[in-house]
Amino acid sequence: MDKLKMQTANKADENFKKLAEMFPNAVTEMIDENGEVVRAIDKDVLMQEINTKVVDDNEERYQFTWPDKKKSVLLANAPINKTLRPCREESVDFDNTENLYIEGDNLEVLKLLQETYLGKIKMIYIDPPYNTGNDFVFDDDFAQNIDEYFENSGQFDDEGNRLVQNTENNGRFHTDWLNMIYPRIRFAKDLLSDDGLLFVSVDDNESSNIKKILDEIFGEGNFVVCIVWQKIHSIKNDAKYFSENHEYAYVYAKSIEAITLNLLPRTTEMNERYKNPDNDPRGPWQSGDLVASGERSNGHFIITSPKSGKKFDVPQGKHWVYSEDNLRVLVANNQIWFGADGNSFPRKKRFLSDVQNGRTPNTLWLCEEVGHNQTAAREVKALFDGKKCFDFPKPVSYIKQMFLIGSDKDSIVLDFFSGSATTAHAVMQLNAEDNGNRKFIMVQLPEETDEKSEAYKAGYKNICEIGKERIRRAAKKIAGENPDAKFDGGFRVLKCDSSNMKDVYYNPAEYEPSLFNKLEDNIKADRIPEDLLFQVMLDLGVLLSGKIEETTIAGKKVFNVEENYLIACFDDNVTEDVITEIAKQKPYYFVMRDSSMANDCVATNFEQIFATYSPDTVRRVL
Repeated sequence: MDKLKMQTANKADENFKKLAEMFPNAVTEMIDENGEVVRAIDKDVLMQEINTKVVDDNEERYQFTWPDKKKSVLLANAPINKTLRPCREESVDFDNTENLYIEGDNLEVLKLLQETYLGKIKMIYIDPPYNTGNDFVFDDDFAQNIDEYFENSGQFDDEGNRLVQNTENNGRFHTDWLNMIYPRIRFAKDLLSDDGLLFVSVDDNESSNIKKILDEIFGEGNFVVCIVWQKIHSIKNDAKYFSENHEYAYVYAKSIEAITLNLLPRTTEMNERYKNPDNDPRGPWQSGDLVASGERSNGHFIITSPKSGKKFDVPQGKHWVYSEDNLRVLVANNQIWFGADGNSFPRKKRFLSDVQNGRTPNTLWLCEEVGHNQTAAREVKALFDGKKCFDFPKPVSYIKQMFLIGSDKDSIVLDFFSGSATTAHAVMQLNAEDNGNRKFIMVQLPEETDEKSEAYKAGYKNICEIGKERIRRAAKKIAGENPDAKFDGGFRVLKCDSSNMKDVYYNPAEYEPSLFNKLEDNIKADRIPEDLLFQVMLDLGVLLSGKIEETTIAGKKVFNVEENYLIACFDDNVTEDVITEIAKQKPYYFVMRDSSMANDCVATNFEQIFATYSPDTVRRVL
């Protein structure tokens, strides 16, 4: 049996492997600065293979860069030893829901989701923190916190007063934000399906920079559109220069050739333009021109009104848009309107039943249609009994319109800056309205709320508590307003934590007799079997929303995930009877702890049991 690796993939290793497969002759070795032999790519051979110029050293080139960009790339590629631990007590309908709420640093969570959700996410929406000039700190490995930066860069005087008050003018204003967002966008692209879409909300401060990042990661050719949203409905007369009433949402495709955008529902105003003054059995219609500019061969001929007998031809410089034969057929079929009395110049009847069932989205989203900031604030306050528990949420109707355009009814959608969980609210609302089965994955860092805030005073100590409670309350509200609707209002809570496995790497000098007792079990003492199960699911690429059934075989707890796709048993003293019964169920995967076998006899017969009952089962141990 093979051991599970129980850590995320090293993206740099994967990229090297892909390049080596394409150009094996470019793979070489060299001595590094430490005198060790390391792998390398021969750029001269690579240049010959791709027959193009390779930019080197300080040669001028078009590029987008900033301080620490190289470290940001390394951070994105580096593996981590983390896991996601289930939290049943904070979940809703844990055993049946397909929705996920994940607490933790979103970069770590995105790395953990890479193998399981690679290419499975239809749509990602993110509303990252806006770069407003306030102290911006994100806990990535290479980032200094803001206080360390000012101290190290000499921006405090002898009495500890900050010399630079306006952080927009210091050297970190854009750098911090770019270092934060860049690796996360890289992982977002990998998670998208080939026909997937990414929507990113941003304001003017980083609009140009996020566009450059998205162009670099997705490719300029995969830019779809920039939506302009009217976020404020009234003019700010106290604005210094202009009243800023908008912000943006950039939309990018994983592959522009693969996407299909959905139409938005037709508005009542659009449908009201269609009337039926002649009681046509084909239903409401509106009329359109039959004439186009310019002379055309055979473009002039006479048609006669069936009702009045009046004859019509187009004036000079014009022509009928239909041939004479086709136009006479339309007249005979009552598809040409000559006015109520039959004396008006003819027009083509266009029936409502023939128009496309929807409308093409435009790039300007007005607040009358999708709401504004105050709409969103009122929505949150209404859910939380009048308390202002979150600043700057987005309106549900705004996010819902994005999902109408970019998702299908059975899509998985992801938001890794979940905030107040507007995305989850919008998904449930849309599912209730169109009988969809979209699944959401919310990811949020459990940032502490300010002790002076209404949220803290109401008992919400971090943003995750607000988000989870909003989903609970929104689900109840939607169910009450749509009593016949069937939608998934639950969610599994998972929390990012250190690996379930003990750190068993020691230097020879650290070994002493008592250490061997500690190494008998490689699982941390505070971890339960369900913790191990979810780390195994991550490692084997099993969806974290998968159906889990817990059974007992010969007194041992056994997990069955997705109807025998994965069976796992993490109890001690597992006997041959347990192994045999599991093998008879023919799972695709079977996983157990390396130390779980009751005795040497079980270990000896293990492979033979599976060879007899289920030879194709992939066996793994922790």
